[in-house]
Amino acid sequence: MTLKRTTVGRSLRCMVLLAPGLLAASLFAGEVTYKDLLNPPPENWLTYGRTYDSQRHSPLDQITKENVHQLAPAWIFPMPGAQRLQSVPIVVDGVMYVSQPNEVYALDARAGRQIWSWRYQSPQQKGNNRGVAVLGNLVYISTPDAHLVALDARTGSMVWESEIASAEDGYWSPAAPFAIDGKIIAGNAAGDWGLNGWLDAMDATTGERLWRFNTIPQPGEPGHESWAGDSWKTAGGATWLSGSFDPELNLLYWGIGNPAPDFDGDDRKGDNLYTESVVAVDADNGKLKWHFQFTPHDLHDWDSVEIPILVDAPYEGKMRKLMVHGDRNGFYYVLDRETGEFLHGTPFIDKLNWATGLTEAGRPIRVPGVEPTLQGNFVCPSTSGATNWMSPAYNPATGWFYLAAKEGCGVSFKAKQEFRPGGFNYSATGYVESQEFPWQMFVRALNLTTGEREWEYKQVNSRHYGAGLVSTAGGLIFAGDDQGFFTGLDAETGEPLWHFNTGTRISASPISYAVNGRQYLAVTAGVNVVAFALPEEAK
Repeated sequence: MTLKRTTVGRSLRCMVLLAPGLLAASLFAGEVTYKDLLNPPPENWLTYGRTYDSQRHSPLDQITKENVHQLAPAWIFPMPGAQRLQSVPIVVDGVMYVSQPNEVYALDARAGRQIWSWRYQSPQQKGNNRGVAVLGNLVYISTPDAHLVALDARTGSMVWESEIASAEDGYWSPAAPFAIDGKIIAGNAAGDWGLNGWLDAMDATTGERLWRFNTIPQPGEPGHESWAGDSWKTAGGATWLSGSFDPELNLLYWGIGNPAPDFDGDDRKGDNLYTESVVAVDADNGKLKWHFQFTPHDLHDWDSVEIPILVDAPYEGKMRKLMVHGDRNGFYYVLDRETGEFLHGTPFIDKLNWATGLTEAGRPIRVPGVEPTLQGNFVCPSTSGATNWMSPAYNPATGWFYLAAKEGCGVSFKAKQEFRPGGFNYSATGYVESQEFPWQMFVRALNLTTGEREWEYKQVNSRHYGAGLVSTAGGLIFAGDDQGFFTGLDAETGEPLWHFNTGTRISASPISYAVNGRQYLAVTAGVNVVAFALPEEAK
């Protein structure tokens, strides 16, 4: 059921705080049209991946390989009450919208000065928040109690609120919403708890639900036969990260999370669609056009939610509409995004022992004896994956795909566990990281169509995943790490040209934007939003 609340009585649900004398500043943020989202102005960062193809490439080129060494902090905004931020800021005409669970802040993107803040009085505090969406004069955020909320971008006042899923059942919603023409796409989380996922399309003006795509096929739907017995009822398949969109094909591309229980597949025999898949759905009605499953019958919790990047490029002498994806299972995939046809796949990590390769159809050729057991089995990559929610990037000048990669192994265990309703873990045990092969993070550049490694940069002492990438027209790749270092790399060679220690773990993907002709880099780091720019005299 979809619930809708207007601003009447909203004082019980939210609070808006305006910085003295700064209300007028918020009015400078222009209305964001669908046309803007189709072709964002270079100075703005309007969606999670900047553009619908999620290439995370900024056309700004003021910061170059020659002057990046002069890059310095321009401002820092500490988020009140924050713990470990994962959100990606959105910038519209000099106004930045940045979020954490149950809160949104509008900031002057030139100085980090607060314009307004909004706080949601939710009974739930669990989970992360990875950002907001913008369309028209509204800012959209999903909440820890699995609601989608629309705010007035000028004042932060709540305009409407709709339920995505039931918080009483254990759902929450950490993903940044995704805005298309007249619709806001929202997902949910709780796959590790045996709660089934879906994608909802809400009317951008009213919050009314327009369609729903079930990531676990219901009886009578294609793919339902991939679940043994009644295992589909507690099957997982969360949608806890954002997606991509091809407006010419009118298709949304979304990565789907793990099946449940995570480590014990005895009672859910079959491929377990559409978990560990990318799905292409019609943006008008949510109907499935095609799917591709990266890890059929997954037993290692390798969610396939990593953002798919869309690129039009030659493949074997012919221009193709490609979708490229670095999966948590350690393989890099090239698909035809019109049909879902598997074109190519290859490992992007060195330590991979669960499969010897992929078939002509893209299915993994499994190695026996690597699945979880009561005693535990050694597997590479570990459950944490060869990559995770950290966004990859694509640079059209080099034609290469860039991603944060993790080398590391683990020992996975399984045990029998009964499903309990109400939001209880349903993983059927878990894993430990290998002491012999500890985590190590890298930034890697891959050839777009072959997956061949062009270069790699070892992130010194970086053992934990979380920080994504951004590409810029200045020939640079910017990456953060768990040591707090924000680094500028030569996009062609991987040579580190600049770094800054933010002093706290970075678990988000950076952006680039411009205000009044000055280019900035920004990233949420620990509890802070940090923006960097060249000195005024160096522009």
